[in-house]
Amino acid sequence: MFKNYLKTAWRHLLKNKRFTILNLIGLSTGLACTLLICLWVYDELSIDHFHKNDRRLFQVMENQPHEKGITTSDGTPALLAATLKADMPEVENATVSTPASWFPKIALTTGNKSTKSAGIFAGQDYLQVFSYPLLQGNSRQVLQDKNNIVISEQLAHTLFGTTNAIGKTITWQVDRFKKISTVSGVLAQLPSNASTQFDCLLPFDAFREIMNISALDPQGPFNTFLVMKEGADIPAFNAKLGSFMTSLTKGSTTPRNLFLQRYSDHYLHGNYENGVAAGGRISYVKLFSLIALFILVIACINFVNLSTAQASGRMKEMGIRKTIGANRLALVLQYLGESMLMTILALGIALLLVALLLPEFNHITGKALSFSLNGKMIGIIVAVALLTGILAGGYPALYLSGFNPLPVLKGKVPGSPGQLLARKGLVVFQFTLSVLFMVAVITAYRQIAYVQRTNPGYDKDNVVYFDVEGKVPEHIPEFLAALKRIPGVVNASAMVGNVLGAPSIGCTWKGRGTVETIMCRPFPVNYDMIETLGIEMAAGRSFSRDYGADDSRIIFNEAAIRAMGIDNPVGKVIEFNGMKTEIAGVVKNFHFQSMHETISPLFFRLDSLNSTVMVKVKGGQTKAVLDALAAFYQNYNPGFTFDYKFLDEDYQAQYTAEKRVAALSKYFTALAIVISCLGLFGLAAFTAESRRKEISIRKVLGATAAHVMMMLSGEFLRSVLIAVLIGLPLAWYCMDRWLHSFAYHIEVGAGVSVLVGISMVGITLLTVSFQAIRAALENPVKNLKAE
Repeated sequence: MFKNYLKTAWRHLLKNKRFTILNLIGLSTGLACTLLICLWVYDELSIDHFHKNDRRLFQVMENQPHEKGITTSDGTPALLAATLKADMPEVENATVSTPASWFPKIALTTGNKSTKSAGIFAGQDYLQVFSYPLLQGNSRQVLQDKNNIVISEQLAHTLFGTTNAIGKTITWQVDRFKKISTVSGVLAQLPSNASTQFDCLLPFDAFREIMNISALDPQGPFNTFLVMKEGADIPAFNAKLGSFMTSLTKGSTTPRNLFLQRYSDHYLHGNYENGVAAGGRISYVKLFSLIALFILVIACINFVNLSTAQASGRMKEMGIRKTIGANRLALVLQYLGESMLMTILALGIALLLVALLLPEFNHITGKALSFSLNGKMIGIIVAVALLTGILAGGYPALYLSGFNPLPVLKGKVPGSPGQLLARKGLVVFQFTLSVLFMVAVITAYRQIAYVQRTNPGYDKDNVVYFDVEGKVPEHIPEFLAALKRIPGVVNASAMVGNVLGAPSIGCTWKGRGTVETIMCRPFPVNYDMIETLGIEMAAGRSFSRDYGADDSRIIFNEAAIRAMGIDNPVGKVIEFNGMKTEIAGVVKNFHFQSMHETISPLFFRLDSLNSTVMVKVKGGQTKAVLDALAAFYQNYNPGFTFDYKFLDEDYQAQYTAEKRVAALSKYFTALAIVISCLGLFGLAAFTAESRRKEISIRKVLGATAAHVMMMLSGEFLRSVLIAVLIGLPLAWYCMDRWLHSFAYHIEVGAGVSVLVGISMVGITLLTVSFQAIRAALENPVKNLKAE
């Protein structure tokens, strides 16, 4: 029986080549898109879950109330990990580290070789808390000595030409601090699904020594990680932590509350609003999971529509099978078998498409996904194939098997308005999703264009920056003066870190009778940084050597002055972070964070320790100036390469996720529209074929070709117009919510609705016009003679 069903299904597919080709194209494209998205979603969901302590591994977070609500950060004191491990019995292990973004390029030299690598200063138990694999060394001991260093397999090859590097020495430099360390461990290649990537680990004790950290500073911006004991009550532990930080900040009226977040949740659930978890990258995971499902449904709708539209051609087969004893279940299984056969054929094509498209997909997503048929991937493929087969074949199977055989065998083709309405409803659903996708893509691109062209409040163009190393940190004033003498250099200065990306920290000030805490972004800078970045002064002045000891003065932005409620701030002396300081000036607000965030308070202070040099280059002379800078740097700092970046590239990098979403959505939207149009094309062809006699009679009675075209096209055009009317309000609602994730954003606008509406009508007319024109121009005599 199974062999007979399979043979019948195969013959049916070969007999109806147009039906088969249209469905194969639609299903294979939909399946390929779904599988690609599944690969991406699976990778996103696996990030940081490889650690053996995953269930019990947590990061300490902090909620800090301020004048506008609650700010959540992952910055904690340097010695918090050791304190919690000693004082809290629920803690099995704990470690501290510098944030991964602090040292993206640490200068490393050995013998006559030098390189720059991403590094982290980590506590002694870092490799006990995290499961980063070691090729050589003992994870319990490699960070015990402050003179040790752990390097990656790749770094070992770069510096020594071998992974057998234990006991060899490396000189590393951070700012003006140089130190010689002994290699105590070699890391294997870090998993690609680790959110933190680095090439070397340095003992946190070494960082404490060079930065002179000796007390439990309540303002420390370090990362603290805990492994909790089995069965630990996390909510109860959070309650104990709640009063811990407050006890360290006695005299402050602003409570500060610590709590735990599971470490592997931080990547996907890293956003907080007013102290409450508010999603993060998980929103994109959910979004693309829905897109995958919608595209698969759109492809299945084509199969459903074409199958039910062709039902009249299979009535006699169904009637005969029922007459000779086939029950409804057998017929349902037969038609489901046909849909599964179609799905298997489409799946084979889809797998080939995935293999071909995966490199480009990786380029767009910034990932290194691979398509390997392991157990989990085979399970995903089988699940997707079964879901597709059931979605595509379920309704046609029930529909075709439900007819009464007697009228069919007498030549009466059953039908009902409900069947036609169902097909139209599915077409409306397809194009409603297409409208939603189209509005989403246009809006996303408009928002990205808006943030790219909006003036951030500082001059990001033609600004080159690079890390200090070698002898530069010890001679910053002389080095900057020499840079300014290079032709084409407009200005130059130095600072700690970068303009973008660094988090705000809690800052205390005594100004209204009590000690208050506000979240401020510190900018430790050298002279001329405000001028180099082109930041405008709202009041007062910038730092200047003409005014003596400016290192005792401070410059706030307008947001900080507003948060502190200071009138006429210039010249006033306030107690800020425990020190008396005079306000030298106020800069206008500028975007030092992405436009997802409102401009928050910041302050500038003079600092002799600088890690980054910024150079403003005259427009149109970039290449010549860069060549001159490289030659000067190699002469000034022999043995070190001139590695630079542009500030405007960092600004654009803040919106990498949005750009990738927009790019992917563009392709998915095109696929959704193409698949929908394939179904529309097939339905138009079937409609024209089934109404040949009617069209011929109308033409004999005087109907023009234009009238016939409008008659055939109008039916589908009405469905698409309904889809536009449904889809546009839905799209406006969804995109309005997405836009509000940006503090500064565009409006969806009526223009987008008009553009999408006209585009969908045009696409519909182009899709059905071929069949309509063909039917309208056909000779009516030929058709009527055939009857």
